Amino acid sequence: MTERLDWSDPTLREWDCTVLWSDPADPEAGIVLDRSAFYPGGGGQPPDHGVLLWQGVRTRVVDARKSDDGPRLIPAPGEPVPPVGATVRGAIDDERRTTLMRTHSGLHILCGTVFRDFGALVTGGNMQPGEARMDFNLPEVPAGFKQSLEEAVNAEISADRKIVARVLPREEALRIPTLVRTQDALPPLHEPEIRVIDIVGLDVQADGGTHVASTAQVGRVEVVKVESKGRQNRRVRIRLAPA
Repeated sequence: MTERLDWSDPTLREWDCTVLWSDPADPEAGIVLDRSAFYPGGGGQPPDHGVLLWQGVRTRVVDARKSDDGPRLIPAPGEPVPPVGATVRGAIDDERRTTLMRTHSGLHILCGTVFRDFGALVTGGNMQPGEARMDFNLPEVPAGFKQSLEEAVNAEISADRKIVARVLPREEALRIPTLVRTQDALPPLHEPEIRVIDIVGLDVQADGGTHVASTAQVGRVEVVKVESKGRQNRRVRIRLAPA
């Protein structure tokens, strides 16, 4: 089983590890490491990219997927696959991961702000580095909604609220009323522990992704567009403003 370094230290970008499983004859089967900081994707957050350095060889990693054994790293086509037992140095694409962390935290700020001000639940969402969208069960919006929402989100960013990841016993986590913000979704099933992201004073919910340490690290967010997606749904598109 892989030790999830992406959870224990989301700022980590390089580390040493050992290959637990690989199949050089079938690169698409993936590479499993004993310690990995590659985020395998999930919850709308795309997987990390990066490289593995071993025995003077460089293997580009262009995908990572969840499995029962741990994240399976998928090399680019034609890349060499390290054998089982090889000592490897892993390195993550820092710009991609950092931008995804800022984007993901920005979505949580958006979610917390809309829930606080309108009581609306999430009906869907997606993100790419630097831009994202989130759908809400929000039948009506007031005049000036786009501008006022952008101002409210950026006020929370300026408040420099701490963003804390905690792993709680299942029973304790289920006592959090806002644990699941997605409409019709259920709490994680059959998990003895649940990972929770807490934007202190604004938003607490179950989440397996990577985040920055405070809202101020997100930087300014622009609300690009608000779209109607049916009678009950509004889609809010955001992006990180240029530095």
